[in-house]
Amino acid sequence: LVKFFLPQFLRLLLIPYYAAEGHSHPNGEDHHDAKPDRCKDIEFDAITPDEKGNTFFFKGDHLWKGFSGPAELSNNIFKELDDYHLLGHVDAAFRMHHQDDPSVHDHIYFFLDDKVFSYYNYTLEKGYPVEIQQEFPDVPSHLDAAVECPKGECITDSVLFFKGNEIYSFDIKTKSVKKKVWAHLPNCTSAFRWLEHYYCFHGYNFTRFHPVSGDVTGAYPKAARNYFMRCEGFGHGGGEKRQRCSEVKLNAITTDDTGRSYAFQDEMYIRLDTHRDGSHHFPISRLWREISGVVDAVFNYGDNMYIIQGDQVYIYKSAVHYTLIEGYPKPLKEELGIDGPVDAAFLCPNQHIVNVIQGQKMYDIDLAATPRAVNMTRPIPYSQIDAGFCDGDGVKVFIGPEYYSYQSPLILAVGKIKPPPQKISPKKFGCEE
Repeated sequence: LVKFFLPQFLRLLLIPYYAAEGHSHPNGEDHHDAKPDRCKDIEFDAITPDEKGNTFFFKGDHLWKGFSGPAELSNNIFKELDDYHLLGHVDAAFRMHHQDDPSVHDHIYFFLDDKVFSYYNYTLEKGYPVEIQQEFPDVPSHLDAAVECPKGECITDSVLFFKGNEIYSFDIKTKSVKKKVWAHLPNCTSAFRWLEHYYCFHGYNFTRFHPVSGDVTGAYPKAARNYFMRCEGFGHGGGEKRQRCSEVKLNAITTDDTGRSYAFQDEMYIRLDTHRDGSHHFPISRLWREISGVVDAVFNYGDNMYIIQGDQVYIYKSAVHYTLIEGYPKPLKEELGIDGPVDAAFLCPNQHIVNVIQGQKMYDIDLAATPRAVNMTRPIPYSQIDAGFCDGDGVKVFIGPEYYSYQSPLILAVGKIKPPPQKISPKKFGCEE
């Protein structure tokens, strides 16, 4: 009872003090009145997504939900934060990624001074808050930032905690900590993992970094207002309208062995399996640095991604950060036994026959054979296909904003009647009706 009522009692004592002495709220703003404007050089205290994929940006006792919209009081959503913390701010926050333990996976953790809070579905978990070291041994109090790092991006499911230029890499399963010093990285007031990339926010700028080495590649810092919020006079495509579904025309579509799905359109790509983080188009060269221009076909075999462009094929290791295999690109004729260009290519799950479409012909090529060559050539009932894809539900061939579904590549080739066309949907591709 003392733990609960003491903060309330202290708050009542402080209100007349601030009013009588003309003081503002302890964090320099009038609590419940002044709403910060994130388009005016805001330095965020913390950034985190929730279990639904909504992103929260925190400043003082306010927050913003999503990349646009006005500020609101943090305790409107996370009610208990103010009960335990008179200063009205969050030091750090992250969304836990630990699928081995459903009791903590997707929970949001907030850090305030020496305490940590755990929320799920905007409800404070029983027993919280607790001392930081009780939940995260050897992690210091009064943190600057925190961000989750799933296995595959880090060696194990981990959390990166920031305090000055010291980084504490916390192994969630073993609760062990490795301390690092990244003097080259600016002091992060907040950190954010978004679409498998890691961002350190400092001032009203951000710097992208590698979660294991801390390496920074590319031209940084960059202005947060150009990328992570919608502000008048700023933006990196943020103000442009979403493409209408009737205008979508894919060049390729594939899913890698980790379940990451990509659609390629012109010189851009979109992740299809990250609905919680929204639908966003990026240049192809952002992930596949050696690729420039439009690709013709993409498919995955084992832990490799094949990207076909003209008469060349690029093969990338499908690790978190795609790496071009040494010696590539190579001529398509040398790798698959056919001349380019091609229109589409797809590989069905647990198979080693890639189906390559060129005009009204479909070639079957055995990827397990050496050398690789065309095993069979079959006609298909379409004069021009833009992209092809095969998963557990069968084959889909895309023509403009529509696609046709077949149970298998064989039925695609021998079927006499075309199935009814289906429309590319906003839910899957992030377009507008």
